[in-house]
Amino acid sequence: MLYSASEVREFATGLDHPEGVAVGRDGTVYAGGEGGQVYKISSDGKQVETIANTGGFCLGITLDREENIYVCDCGKHVVFKVSPHGHVSVFTDSCGGHKFTNPNFSVFDSRGNLYFSTSGDWKKRNGLVFRAEPDGKTSVFAEGPFHFANGMAMDAEERYLYLVESNLDRVLRMEIKSDSRAGTPELYADGFVTVPDGLAFDVLGNLYVTTYGSSCIYRVSPDRKVELLCQDPESELLCLVTNCAFAGPNFDQLLAANLGHHHLAILDLKVKGQPLAHHRG
Repeated sequence: MLYSASEVREFATGLDHPEGVAVGRDGTVYAGGEGGQVYKISSDGKQVETIANTGGFCLGITLDREENIYVCDCGKHVVFKVSPHGHVSVFTDSCGGHKFTNPNFSVFDSRGNLYFSTSGDWKKRNGLVFRAEPDGKTSVFAEGPFHFANGMAMDAEERYLYLVESNLDRVLRMEIKSDSRAGTPELYADGFVTVPDGLAFDVLGNLYVTTYGSSCIYRVSPDRKVELLCQDPESELLCLVTNCAFAGPNFDQLLAANLGHHHLAILDLKVKGQPLAHHRG
């Protein structure tokens, strides 16, 4: 283990069991609550403001280049778009006439397309990945079906989409083909204990994996070596860890959302996160 739990500290508190977390270009942090709250948090974590409420249960949160907030809501079964001022609208709620089953996490590419997972039912192997164009037109990107499709990340070159299969404790990757179709999913890394959830890349190509079931953070090197980065055995600062994102003045700190508590945790990694599409905008 590379970091002890004593090196983790509380970043922002007073949140309603946050699962999703995202960071803007200026360091502002956004998170969601299980009661539909969308939080805006100052870059130092000291000021927490509720700017909107979806009326559902907020899971993954992602920003576009205008820093609109996209919320996967498993309570309402839709992906919401929330403006920086808090206006809530439905971005997409179905594909081919079929409603989504448990929208969970999303990630943008540099062309403004939003890829998002729908987990399906727990241990039912009916998860899917969808792709929504900037106007909200939605199609199936990868049919799987996946064993509880969860967190996602995209490499810097946007060649591959990485996907957590929570029920199998592993991460898959699939090629993003030039015609926007998905390549055949392949195993990228496994053996996470237990129930992996969120993903984030750093600039060196290391992939960080948070685990809901064991309150751990793992790191997967570019050569696919899996190592335990940090674990909180008492679940005080890391508790039911879900999504993660890079933050801080130099974007070299890792934020972790804790569905089991009321705060975001932070760990100094001293390696910068990979710039996301909205950071490059």
